[in-house]
Amino acid sequence: MTPHSLTALRDAIRAFAHAREWEQFHTPKNLVMALSVETAELTEHFQWLTPEQSLGLAETSKTAVAQEIGDVLIYLTRLADVLGIDPLDAAFAKMQVNATKYPVEKSRGHHTKYDKLG
Repeated sequence: MTPHSLTALRDAIRAFAHAREWEQFHTPKNLVMALSVETAELTEHFQWLTPEQSLGLAETSKTAVAQEIGDVLIYLTRLADVLGIDPLDAAFAKMQVNATKYPVEKSRGHHTKYDKLG
């Protein structure tokens, strides 16, 4: 089995798009719109479920959700590639921002948005 990594995924997506001459369509605008559509399709699987039901998906539902997660990750990875952004660097940088916005002592056990913390 081939080792999986974000770099390998990015390269595979690049090759897939290049073989089909899709670079012309993979503008940031188009990619973010496609990402939004795929995210909505993922959301649809959970739309009317209770929190408990969402934690206990049937295997057929999990398979469908996995497909949508794959689509979301593909479009997000392609968008980052086209923009020259390392998604792992971006995620770790955002985690640092979130740590400041949501200090443990104020946020533990609360879902309150950072600007509403007392």
